[in-house]
Amino acid sequence: MIWQGVAHADDTIPATGQGTRAKSSQASGQRTGVGRSQSARTTLHTSSNLASGRQASGAKGRTNGVEADGAGEAIIVTGTHASNRRAYDSVSPISVISAAALQHTGQVNLADALVRMDPSITAEQVGKGGASLVSSIRMRGLSPNEVLVLVDGKRRHNSATISISTGTEKGSSGVDLNMIPASAIDHIEILRDGAAAMYGSDAIAGVVNIVLKKRVTGFQGSVQTGANAYNGDGWQTQVNLGGGITFGGSGYFRIDGQYMHTDHMEPRTYDVGSTKYNFPSDINHINSTPEETRGSIGISFGGDLATNVHGYGSVTYAHRHDEQFQNYRYPNSLPALYPNGYSPIETNDENDFNASLGIKVDDLLGFNWDFSTTYGEDISRIDTINTANIDLYELTGSTPTHMNDTQYSFSQWTNNIDLRRNFKIGNVVPMTLAMGAEQRLDMYQLWAGEPASYETGGAQGYSGLMPSNAGKWDRDIWAAYIDGDFHLTPKWELDFAGRFEHYTDGTGNNETGKVSTRYNFNRRIAIRGTISNGFEAPTLLQEHFSSTNVGPTSATGLLSPTSAGGEYLGGQHLKAERSTSVEGGVILEPIDRFHISADVYQIDIRDRIYVGSSTYGEDAVKAIGLSGASLASTVLASNVSAVTFANVGTTRTQGLDIRADYVWRSPRFGTFRPLLALSLNRTRLRHNNTDQNGNPYLNQQTTSFLTTASPRSKIILELNWNLGKWDATVRQTRYGQTTTMMTYEDQAVGTCNGQALSFSNSCWLQFHNTPAWLTDLEIGYRPTEMIHVAVGANDIFNVRPRKVPLSVNYRGASPYDLNSSGISYTGGYYYARVDVKM
Repeated sequence: MIWQGVAHADDTIPATGQGTRAKSSQASGQRTGVGRSQSARTTLHTSSNLASGRQASGAKGRTNGVEADGAGEAIIVTGTHASNRRAYDSVSPISVISAAALQHTGQVNLADALVRMDPSITAEQVGKGGASLVSSIRMRGLSPNEVLVLVDGKRRHNSATISISTGTEKGSSGVDLNMIPASAIDHIEILRDGAAAMYGSDAIAGVVNIVLKKRVTGFQGSVQTGANAYNGDGWQTQVNLGGGITFGGSGYFRIDGQYMHTDHMEPRTYDVGSTKYNFPSDINHINSTPEETRGSIGISFGGDLATNVHGYGSVTYAHRHDEQFQNYRYPNSLPALYPNGYSPIETNDENDFNASLGIKVDDLLGFNWDFSTTYGEDISRIDTINTANIDLYELTGSTPTHMNDTQYSFSQWTNNIDLRRNFKIGNVVPMTLAMGAEQRLDMYQLWAGEPASYETGGAQGYSGLMPSNAGKWDRDIWAAYIDGDFHLTPKWELDFAGRFEHYTDGTGNNETGKVSTRYNFNRRIAIRGTISNGFEAPTLLQEHFSSTNVGPTSATGLLSPTSAGGEYLGGQHLKAERSTSVEGGVILEPIDRFHISADVYQIDIRDRIYVGSSTYGEDAVKAIGLSGASLASTVLASNVSAVTFANVGTTRTQGLDIRADYVWRSPRFGTFRPLLALSLNRTRLRHNNTDQNGNPYLNQQTTSFLTTASPRSKIILELNWNLGKWDATVRQTRYGQTTTMMTYEDQAVGTCNGQALSFSNSCWLQFHNTPAWLTDLEIGYRPTEMIHVAVGANDIFNVRPRKVPLSVNYRGASPYDLNSSGISYTGGYYYARVDVKM
């Protein structure tokens, strides 16, 4: 793998995500930096070679994701406009992870692989409702909406699915990483720093840049299968195929495809109501993982169109079908139709498309130009099967059992012009000047479900969206930026960046700036620091989405803040989140090939977007009614809640990232690459905003979701070994404590403030998930040059989170805290894989 610029990648030096084709220049920012070996200082890779994917002078091929002798360190394109920049030369902390390293995690989902590789990245154990069908990540304990995802340096469109269930990710609609075929990825660059001044909205916590394969020729393929050995279920199968050709000296064409299928993994549960009907205790599958079938394809192409003119492009397409169990309904729910009870199943048929085209022109009016256009769209159709509309059946004697609940889409069209020039100020100070402009069009559409899915109480499991919820919205975003990277002395670098963005939907104007600096005392020691401000504009989904989710005896409503029901709850027009970030670090290379970095940071975010406190009872019923919905007769008013999105308050996130890696080669014992990565993180609420009725938005529970539901610490210890035909990776990951305030559910006994303790909106149980270590192991063997086989296990000792008390375990069927983002309850997973490369 590649950590902090130590390369263990595929067969060629990675192509730059932005396709930089600048000429080699003394003004390009080349310098003697910490960690650069003598050979690297004397033989630098030109950016034109990197852009085309040609193997640089002196670099040798890699095998099985393990660095071969003489391989150069990784060149990055994220977080900088300068060329020939290595991760260890960066003014901001950056990690680079190869596709081979991602594969060696044994994960069939890209988001899960990144969680295994980077301690600053976490994810919810399993999303709930529609969110269970989306794989997004969190960085530094912040929301998926506060992580910007790029593909080859271009903004990737977000998911059309918004998380509406209780927990840390409520209101988020991050980029679904799993819709990008993993076989098409060359490497991933992770920038852990605020970068809104460079990239615009969302880059508060950091940036993930996925760089696709380009000039990697020949055929590559892999097949992996495995299951949860302790449960005997959760089978997963993944097939990857890819191949590429080069032509005409500069041209390349590559196509990659991926197929993946996963079965449900069902933790052992005990539904307390099952004994009443003499049913198996594990009849309720609400906590199972989704069953998913996904196929995706990726295409990259490019070549010289004329002298100094280069064209490039990429296309990705994915289709997914998922099925997720909802809570089991007892036979008394609808005995005439389901005498043995039933479990509604929410399904998702999703199509995701992204295409990017661009032209680069070298040395036009003294600048290198990049013109690009990118269009992406995500469309989901949500159905519920094995369901019923109970009230409709009582009125008419019939009900559909398969209903279309809604369809929604989010699309984004982005156009960019980027210019860059290297020169010297006064023929003394090298400088890289970059500037550009961006136009983006966001489009969001909701369709109403079929009438039976929302009328007279709606479908069981997931009520369809009503015509009053449906609509179509769009907005334009106009932006301009400028960036100056100065090398004031051979040892001192100073970078200034500024950006202006205008939104046409009422979000208004946003100005951001960033100042970064780095000083190299010598080739062994350097320091760096950054101060910046940023923003995250409210998404169209947060502004306009409304829905009602109906349980057997309860219902929750999420209402648009500007709707009649939302205004009744005190909702107001959403403002953009605004952040201020400060970061400082030290980079060391005590001996050759031993790299250490430590960075401390603080991120203040004002007007964070989340849901306000839930309103319960008759007021919630009225608010939902104002939105046009009616509830099933089985729903109790005391079990009804309603919320709306709001700018809830100000938080401060502080943390420390430490990373160390070393490469030790022995002719007799092989090559060893030990790695230590540590992330300490703490978020605190500094101010609780109030709604227009004067009520505070956050209560103890929602505050815990924003502040303590992410691990307090995360440690990764990894050792990679390679000798001849054998290789192995062992990884120890420690997740620190998480704390959430959990709702007292139906089994709770007692009172709180004179009211029943169950479903209380003022009393909660504080639950701690204690720290835990997980162990991963993979062993590989190469019988021939073309074939590599591997066997492995994730969480080999089947470590799982603590189980929650029965008082906060709904019906006994939800034994884990799904609102935290610590270790997964799925436990140990064993797999085997065959890789072929020709």
